Amino acid sequence: MREARKSQKEGLEMTKEERSRLESIDTVLRSETVREQIRPIVERVRAELARKKDAVMTWEPVPLTVFGRALPSEIRSGWVFVLRAGVDTGAERHPNSHQRMMTFEGSGDMQTGEPGQFKSNVLISNPEAPLEQRWISIPQNSWHRPVVGKDTDWTVVSFHTVPAEDLIEEKLDDSSKDGTKQKKYLEK
Repeated sequence: MREARKSQKEGLEMTKEERSRLESIDTVLRSETVREQIRPIVERVRAELARKKDAVMTWEPVPLTVFGRALPSEIRSGWVFVLRAGVDTGAERHPNSHQRMMTFEGSGDMQTGEPGQFKSNVLISNPEAPLEQRWISIPQNSWHRPVVGKDTDWTVVSFHTVPAEDLIEEKLDDSSKDGTKQKKYLEK
């Protein structure tokens, strides 16, 4: 039987293997060399959000070379997202990718579950906080909903199992016949 670790607060399950994978990626992101290369990307994405007054978030892929050869082999793209303070970006899922995300700056609630039945997963940027308070693992095709507090924007670094040009976001859309609408992130 696979060992699962359950967070009492959120009710999330994390296998021993997934925890090990997140710890591995976390070690890479704690490297000052890596953080120095991510900071200019964060600043560009933050500036873009400031220019786009109606946008709820902005993003940019991070070249995997920034992380060296230390990422698990299934990671095919890295991203920086900045989510505007005080927004609920709505339910979304990635039908073609497993997402692993950590809080880089600020905090937010990455709700998971099904529309209408989301569970709270508050994530913070304190590097001393336990892994489960900084990271979340969202399996392929799983609904999630970022909700950001009103005080400050939330900056996250996200990893996906598909290349940047292939990452699909699917959102709820009552106007479509199947109730959802898809787009690729690089087709802003």
